[in-house]
Amino acid sequence: MIWPLPAVLSWLAAWGLCLALQRAAAPVWAIWLLPALLGAALASWPRVASTPWRQVFVAAGFPASALALAPSGGLPAWVWLVPLGVLLLAYPRQAWRDAPVFPTPVGALRELPRHLPLPAGARIHDAGCGLGDGLKAWREAYPTAQLSGIEWSWLWWAVARLRCPWARVQRGDMWAVDWSAFEVVYLFQRPETMPRAMDKARREMRPGSWLVSLEFEARDAQGQAWPAQAVLRLPAGDPQGRPVWVYRRP
Repeated sequence: MIWPLPAVLSWLAAWGLCLALQRAAAPVWAIWLLPALLGAALASWPRVASTPWRQVFVAAGFPASALALAPSGGLPAWVWLVPLGVLLLAYPRQAWRDAPVFPTPVGALRELPRHLPLPAGARIHDAGCGLGDGLKAWREAYPTAQLSGIEWSWLWWAVARLRCPWARVQRGDMWAVDWSAFEVVYLFQRPETMPRAMDKARREMRPGSWLVSLEFEARDAQGQAWPAQAVLRLPAGDPQGRPVWVYRRP
């Protein structure tokens, strides 16, 4: 199922259990605790939530909505629509198939020039730049490069432009940009979108150009892994020791 449908179904299941317990005249503690535990159990199922952040969203759905429906102390009901509006602004519907905002750690690409030599003025593109953390990491590693990024969310695009005035940050669909103009394309996506990215790289990137992926290995639609030019590990401060995959277009 396409995310966030598994989350919505999990929240509905928790509320269904809550209403069933109410009709059965169960104790108050059971009415609220058992649905919350059901949400937490569903969040631990990889088919429902495959990443830590998704697990948080699924597990917190029922408790957060229960608090929202609690007596509001005189606040108008529309107040609860404000966080929903901010969420939709940050994650518009068209971006649901892509990765949510996971910032590139500070110093993640510091060792990359030892494995990926680039001339001065090389064009580096961050496909889905989010808040601009990836652009900042690339600038640290390649101070003379021409950096660009694209982000669909209005909110994250505005933040990235403020944080990275030295980069060309566009708002738009990352899949609509022609990658043939760049020496390097950087991705921090998720496993489900990597086959689409690999197909786009195969069709558009020039021979000798580079593709760099944080955390997720490049695999095509048949599950075949691309041969990596190098695999780096994030600095010791990263608790998961996530890899940086470096690929070169033949």
